[in-house]
Amino acid sequence: MSLNPVPVDRAPAAGAVLLTGIPGSGKSTVAAALAATLRMSAHIEVDALQEMIVSGGQWPSPAANPEADRQIFLRARNACLLAGSFARAGFTPILDDVVVRRSHLDFYRTTLTAVPLHIVVLAPGPAEAWRRNQAREKALATDWSPLDEAMRSELAQQGTWIDNAAQTVDETVEAILSVTGLASSPAVDPGHAPVVGAASSAP
Repeated sequence: MSLNPVPVDRAPAAGAVLLTGIPGSGKSTVAAALAATLRMSAHIEVDALQEMIVSGGQWPSPAANPEADRQIFLRARNACLLAGSFARAGFTPILDDVVVRRSHLDFYRTTLTAVPLHIVVLAPGPAEAWRRNQAREKALATDWSPLDEAMRSELAQQGTWIDNAAQTVDETVEAILSVTGLASSPAVDPGHAPVVGAASSAP
């Protein structure tokens, strides 16, 4: 190991992916699996950035909470800073976050500009998302399924929508690779071939 400084940045990644959907849509599981298919990648769990706040953290809740709203944008900003750093160093950033409002999505688009940003919305439907939530080891106490309607209203025609209710994780990953073009980028294992036709551009 040399103590001499070495260049950190290199040819940037081909793009970044923001994987969103309501709780229970499979974001974190699919994001981790997607990142694992790429030769150089980083999975950025935006919830994990919120957990870094030791004191004063406010999580989103159904009730109005201006401070929680502010922290939603704070963690999005931090996620974009981290994603930009990884991208400039040649790692494809895969971000997963609950984004259901257009203002939130636009914030990501205007803040993460180091590489092209691909928006992918996982939309298995509120009933399936709730079923998955209840099947977790630590089931969520709050029913977030009403966010599905808000997401479809505000983010319609934005990014690529994938109904992954009946898909395996691998099938969803293949669909994302196909629609983003990342499967043909230098950052992807050339032995990983995509399957076309599993996604759409609108809900």
